[in-house]
Amino acid sequence: MESDKIKVIEVTTSKEMDKFVRFPFSLYKDNPFWTPPLIQEEIDTLNKDKNPVFKNALGNYFLAIKRGKIVGRVAVMINWIEVKELKKNKVRFGWFDVVDDINVTAALMQKVYSIGKNNGMEFIEGPVGFSNLDKAGMLIKGFEEMNTMITWYNYPYYYEHFKKLGFKNLAVWVEYEIKLSSFEKSPEKIKKFSNLMLKRYHLKVLKFKSKKDILPYVEQMFRLLEETYGKLQTFVPIQKYQINQYKKKYFRYIHPDFIKCIVDKDNYLIAFSITMPSFTNALKKANGKTYPFGFFHLLKALYFNNRASFYLIGVHPKFQNKGVTAIIFNEMQKTFNKHGYNIVETNPELEENSSIQNLWKNYNHRQHKKRLTVTKRL
Repeated sequence: MESDKIKVIEVTTSKEMDKFVRFPFSLYKDNPFWTPPLIQEEIDTLNKDKNPVFKNALGNYFLAIKRGKIVGRVAVMINWIEVKELKKNKVRFGWFDVVDDINVTAALMQKVYSIGKNNGMEFIEGPVGFSNLDKAGMLIKGFEEMNTMITWYNYPYYYEHFKKLGFKNLAVWVEYEIKLSSFEKSPEKIKKFSNLMLKRYHLKVLKFKSKKDILPYVEQMFRLLEETYGKLQTFVPIQKYQINQYKKKYFRYIHPDFIKCIVDKDNYLIAFSITMPSFTNALKKANGKTYPFGFFHLLKALYFNNRASFYLIGVHPKFQNKGVTAIIFNEMQKTFNKHGYNIVETNPELEENSSIQNLWKNYNHRQHKKRLTVTKRL
């Protein structure tokens, strides 16, 4: 029937972009586990005039329409740094959401195939963002867990669609929830090991009293991030403008107590961690809007919370597998107890990154979520 035809249109106007960003709000409106993003932040991220990533990236956005209703969306991206410097001829897709109709998924993927082939790409990967600093991964475990501020949520049928369309698994991430005890009851092994490493390598933990104190270290943190993850399969070199962009996007959510930096005897940064109070419930209450009350919910979550989220951990390769992560978590344990936090959730960690995951084995933990990206040759 004509009315059952799927039409895929490119987003070219601000009105269409608004519909693109708002589509998940209708798709997940009755789902208690979906955490909505802030609408304006999403629009700004996808705006070629506001997001500096477009200095080195291509981005096109599409909506699928059936019977006059939006039934799917996808962003199609090419990161030219990844293509030219890393020699990965890859077309990316992300911001993917769809009703349970494999024909809609297939129609949206046709746009990904087309743009990839027209630009000489050899394979597809998704769901991912423009770079490895963006959200990534399709949920395959943990559908009854709320997604964090830095992850996507999706229904179980997404993965089934891609398997039927011939996509294969590529990168796999795992996430953990850790229940915290008091510092006195925290693992003695971690405390002893932490003190031993501090003395053996003449290391020092920096503590910050204000956000202003953190600023001189921000660029060093991102450079250390490159050294930490540079060899992992998903990594793309971080650009100066990305550092500024992420400072602008996330700095307001940071509490100085939740930033830990470790320096060596020459005051050189060798490790850091950034943890944020969990904004999941606040974002749920805000429902995509900063005003009039959304900002209040976010501000309240910053100071009144019992749950934290690990955002980033960076350790110089020279100090990996030498117990530095134990120092980080030992220090964070003190901070969590000070602020009354009893649960911390990790950011997605590549399954291949076993060194950091081994740390959680010393705590009351559960591996509660798993996500992956899928790939296909063009």
